[in-house]
Amino acid sequence: MLSFGLPSRVSVAAAYVVSLSPMASGSDRLRDAARALDLDVDVVTLSDGTRTAEDAAGAIGCDVAAIVKSLVFTVDGEPVVALIPGDRRLDTALLGALAGGDDVARAPLDLVRSATGYVAGGTPPFGHARPLRVFADVALRRHDPVWAGGGTPHAVFAIGLDDLDRVAGPVWGPLSRPSGSPS
Repeated sequence: MLSFGLPSRVSVAAAYVVSLSPMASGSDRLRDAARALDLDVDVVTLSDGTRTAEDAAGAIGCDVAAIVKSLVFTVDGEPVVALIPGDRRLDTALLGALAGGDDVARAPLDLVRSATGYVAGGTPPFGHARPLRVFADVALRRHDPVWAGGGTPHAVFAIGLDDLDRVAGPVWGPLSRPSGSPS
């Protein structure tokens, strides 16, 4: 397997790093990243925004479980992306176990932006500003395709699970619990 000089824990798919001008919109950077990975995406801009999974599902007309929440957390200080269905909550203990770390915390907004190149609320599952490990909850497999953040809080795009695997290179495992369940 090609390594591109990256640590073995970073997938080749994650090795593509966005290198466009910071003046390009988040959706434009996502389209360019997708094109470089031989993926055609149709980014849909919604007037009401997609800051919550419920907002996105309502605007798209899909089940909230078909929405991908791309959450940026740190595991032992390393920023990682967790892909969680919109109807579920991340279980940080499960993320830590899957990522092989103990100290799991929500990434501050400035780290979300610097690590991914996108603002929180519009972070896509791939095309980040630097190589990041990506973890995907097995509950995402209930829907195919799924809808992910399109680079801004007002944009989404559909992606099949095979393409998500290919371009984001996630490690799949149990990462979530039902929304509303205790921590």
